[in-house]
Amino acid sequence: MSIFKSHCEGKDNPLVQYVLNHSMREHPALKGLRLRTMEDSWSAMMVASEQSQFMANLARLIKAQKALEIGVYTGYNTLSIALALPDDGVLVACDISNMHPNIGKPFWKEAGVEHKVDLRIQPALTTLDELLSAGQAGTFDFVFIDADKVNYDNYYEKSLLLLRKGGIIAIDNVLWGGKVLNPAPDDADTVAIDKLNKKLYRDTRINLSMLTVGDGLTLAFKL
Repeated sequence: MSIFKSHCEGKDNPLVQYVLNHSMREHPALKGLRLRTMEDSWSAMMVASEQSQFMANLARLIKAQKALEIGVYTGYNTLSIALALPDDGVLVACDISNMHPNIGKPFWKEAGVEHKVDLRIQPALTTLDELLSAGQAGTFDFVFIDADKVNYDNYYEKSLLLLRKGGIIAIDNVLWGGKVLNPAPDDADTVAIDKLNKKLYRDTRINLSMLTVGDGLTLAFKL
């Protein structure tokens, strides 16, 4: 099974292209960053444009003012969410290196949203703990988790504390190229994703949807 992203296996699929041609409303800076990211050897890591637009629309729907992103890469989705926030909105973006986010920074500036992005270069768990220690529990509207898989459950639990009631946690790669169907015991990433998927299904603190967009996207709505 393959990752069903429009810029990966889906790029030659006419139905996927139909979807893009009849739904994508990509800001010029987003298009520029997407094309620049496609030049990078790790471009498959980028959130699919159709998924990013969907999440941005969810952020608009709940009138998000404060968002959190765990895993930035080149910042395509960072830009998409920042564009969805009001001018005084804040997006705390977590990554462990400036190397890839530096690709996106000029495009954030071009779009006029760089003032909304609070980029934290350190382990995301450290940033989440700092936010909790600063009294920011229950103040975030939207969270996107797309970082190292073995820490997914830790990211989820801390994000749930930071999220307000009615807020949304979006979790990427929950189908992991189909590997979750039969996780190999020595495949720590797949085991971690499958374990979290099973936990979320039983979690009474949230309402839940798992979508087949991209590489699988779970939406957890805090009760």
